[in-house]
Amino acid sequence: MNEVRVLLTGRGLVESPRWHGDRLSFSDWSAGEVIAVDLAARSEVIARVESLPLCTAWLPDGRLVIVSSQGGRLLRREPDGSLVTRADLGGTGWNDIVVDGRGNAYVNRVGFDLMAGEAFKPGSIALVTADGSVREVADDFALPNGMAVTPDGSTLIVADSHRHHLVAFDIGADGGLSDRRIWADLGEGTPDGICVDAQNAVWYADVPNKRCVRVAEGGAVLRTVELDRGGFACALGGPDGTTLFIVAAEWRGMSEMVTPGTGQVLTTEVDVPGAGWP
Repeated sequence: MNEVRVLLTGRGLVESPRWHGDRLSFSDWSAGEVIAVDLAARSEVIARVESLPLCTAWLPDGRLVIVSSQGGRLLRREPDGSLVTRADLGGTGWNDIVVDGRGNAYVNRVGFDLMAGEAFKPGSIALVTADGSVREVADDFALPNGMAVTPDGSTLIVADSHRHHLVAFDIGADGGLSDRRIWADLGEGTPDGICVDAQNAVWYADVPNKRCVRVAEGGAVLRTVELDRGGFACALGGPDGTTLFIVAAEWRGMSEMVTPGTGQVLTTEVDVPGAGWP
């Protein structure tokens, strides 16, 4: 079993890891910051947005997009570091994002305010196309979380945390979604951030069960990485695509979120490289 190493520590609620170029970007929701870190642990803040959640993705042209949940906007970071509005999402409650190879962004939305204790309402997914238009393409999620697109660009996989499922859709030529199905029933697994690899397996991070798990379609467990704190999201990257990056922190529940300073970026080596998006 490969060793789990600490690349960076001392952060807050860490999420949305994305390998880009030769660095990992991730969000610290507690600080309202997007940070980039290289494999030598040199880090810098590359964007600041006061948003909870605070999730990101990289466009095919190399620009970063950021979901501003409270503002109901999808922001784009320009080469000079400024932030502009790419799309008006409307409302609040926006959560995770994935951008495919065509530049289409899928952004999901939680239907109720978890932290305020609101009654359950189903969540949804919106498609933001390259021209900035927005339309809803899926609904009826208990708690939509991490998303990934398979290497051939044909399938969107969504973590529905409260139903303990990974849900799949076919992606149409216009970016629309069809043929909804349960890709994997995870039993007691609670998927948060996810990524896919070159064998079309999915890695999912799990907060309550303090682990990161690789599963095949249908739910067979292929590998488990045990953690000493909640796993919020994971991404594959590194020079060969075989470094699994995990962002983790000590979870204290919806009222207190995470223990300050316990947010970490962890790494471990895997056999199958990452592929697809993110």
